[in-house]
Amino acid sequence: MLPTFPQSVRRAVAALGAAGAAGALGALMLVGSLARAQSVPVGVPVGVPVGVPVGVPVGVPVGVPVGGVRLKAAPVSTGEPWSIIALPQSSLVYARDGSLIGEIGRQWRTSVALRSLPKHVYQAFVAVEDHRFYQHDGVDMVGVAGAIKGKMLGQSRGGASTITQQLVGNLHPDQIDRRDKSAFRKLREQRAAREMEKHYNKEQILEAYLNCIAFGRGWYGIESAARHYFGKSASRLTLAEAASLAALPKGPAIYDPARNPDKNRARRNLILDLMVDQKLIAKSDADAAKATPVQTDGNAGVSAPSGYFVDVVRGQAEAAGIPVSAGGYKVYTTLEPALQRAAVSALVEGTAAVEARPGYTNATFDKHPKGSTDYLQGLAIAIDPTSGDVKALVGGRNYQESQFNRAVNGMRQPGSSFKPIVYARAISDSIPPNTIVPDTNLHVMFDRQEYSPKNSDGLFLGNITLREAITKSRNPVAVQLWLKSGPDSVIALARRLGISTLIAPYPSSAIGASEVQPLDFVVAYTAFANLGTPVEPRFVYRVEDAAGKTVWGQSVRMLPPAMDASVTFVVRDMMRDVIERGTATIIRKYLPITVPVAGKTGTTDDNADVWFVGLTPEIVGGVWLGMDKRKPIAERGVAGGTLAAPIWAQMIARGGYARPSSAWAVPEGVVSAQLDRATGTLATPSTPAERRYVEYFLAGTEPGALRVDARRIFALGPLVF
Repeated sequence: MLPTFPQSVRRAVAALGAAGAAGALGALMLVGSLARAQSVPVGVPVGVPVGVPVGVPVGVPVGVPVGGVRLKAAPVSTGEPWSIIALPQSSLVYARDGSLIGEIGRQWRTSVALRSLPKHVYQAFVAVEDHRFYQHDGVDMVGVAGAIKGKMLGQSRGGASTITQQLVGNLHPDQIDRRDKSAFRKLREQRAAREMEKHYNKEQILEAYLNCIAFGRGWYGIESAARHYFGKSASRLTLAEAASLAALPKGPAIYDPARNPDKNRARRNLILDLMVDQKLIAKSDADAAKATPVQTDGNAGVSAPSGYFVDVVRGQAEAAGIPVSAGGYKVYTTLEPALQRAAVSALVEGTAAVEARPGYTNATFDKHPKGSTDYLQGLAIAIDPTSGDVKALVGGRNYQESQFNRAVNGMRQPGSSFKPIVYARAISDSIPPNTIVPDTNLHVMFDRQEYSPKNSDGLFLGNITLREAITKSRNPVAVQLWLKSGPDSVIALARRLGISTLIAPYPSSAIGASEVQPLDFVVAYTAFANLGTPVEPRFVYRVEDAAGKTVWGQSVRMLPPAMDASVTFVVRDMMRDVIERGTATIIRKYLPITVPVAGKTGTTDDNADVWFVGLTPEIVGGVWLGMDKRKPIAERGVAGGTLAAPIWAQMIARGGYARPSSAWAVPEGVVSAQLDRATGTLATPSTPAERRYVEYFLAGTEPGALRVDARRIFALGPLVF
């Protein structure tokens, strides 16, 4: 005798007799299980048969087999399996213009009210997932009967899970594991679904379902899915977009509209047909939606790819005691989307161009072994020198491939880009920029070892001015200045500029042999923009809690002056020649002469690191390229001026900082004179126009007041220590 189930179920089971004795027996066993489900306690653990005593002998360790069953540590309880519980929310991270740049949290989710959604959004899900949602009590017995018939006849009809059943399993995976395909799990799920429908109305259940389900890529809930797939709020989803998202619960990876648009389109159109059949929409509306291409947001719903930047923000907020990973916060940051996009594109294109060079032998990004990051990496940073606002930060070539943030966690040799600090120390010691210093072969003894700095071109230029030496990046000159000023005084200046890493007191540190943290190092250049005063980097304006209350923020913080304004101006003007006549002339390929630019290239002796750090009146930035596992980028053609400088210039130009600007104003305490570039002496009426240039001096060191003779400073020629 059949249990007292609806007539539709009894008719379906009776019809299964045609499937044969085995089929009929299986059907009767399942129906018998359904009958027993009427008395199955909601709290019975998964996998324990009805009638078997529940419980484990006291003292039996978790994981030890008991009665042939290996027990596992129970997950944290989520409460009664029929209850609708609070779902994890994410913290939203915004750029300086208010656009979204990322989320922080274990699950990226922002719950929304069902009534905030257009009808076609939730109707699309009901149509494909549970079209009798508004008629059943949590379990669709008609669907169950169809599933039974399909299984007995060898036809796949699915599991007949209702939206309520799916919600029960998604909210309470600790008690109802939907990966468990056993009939017993199904029974417990049905029992909990019926109980849920007794405590909540259909609107509450459907709202919880739409906010709960996974849409792939770590995006949960309809709002997060709409935001990241289509770049809009769920309240603005079109019919076509709603149907595209409704395709995802069946298989987020399979029907991903960005990665598999054709598969998504096919299922989307099927859902639109279902909506027409169920009289939820007009056929004309469905036809119009079908004609719409599957078009997702190219940046996954964010205004700029900012994974590395968001990681820094999360770390800083949590260090300040703000649990942003727990979700529910809004974080307003300093990032400028246009400049961030420019930094990302310039770095990606620039590194690919290096790999495309003839004779390049290292692994390339396109052909690197899976799971390896042993290909050319890079970083790019851009900072507003007046406030310290970090407007762009890219910590690696591809965030999806490697989340290691080279901009803040890396340690790299800066090469010759460290030299402006050495020159600044010399200028502050009243050594003017027209001082003649020999670029010659040195043999320096330090700690019982001989050190002989070479130049990248293998040549020595003889006697040249300091300005010419920094313009052409001559290593022996920088080492002589390091020794003349004293390592301790140069290191102390680096500390005042904000460089916190160890600068070894070795002569090779004069040309950047000591490793630095890239963000610290780029920030040090803000002093050259601020006439000697560096600024701390700032990432976060404010963090608001769920109630809109500001709970934390960073203010502008200038460090104590590191250099005199006059010293800073002179060194910065010397660095302008690096761009106009020296190792970074390629900058002018991308930035017009109307944009004042100063900076310094850097290349290490082993060709493992290349840099360009520079500034305009509006922005300070730095670019580094190299391998994570230190080795030469290439055997030849490796230089900061040819590899890093173009990326820097494209970042600045594309980011909107190629605006014409007046030159930096000359501060008090600086005097100028027209000199002969060839001799470093005052120009005369007979000096050719092409050799004339304006030199700047600290007051009191200009020609006539103090004539600097190399014999007085370097009395014995090249210094030997």
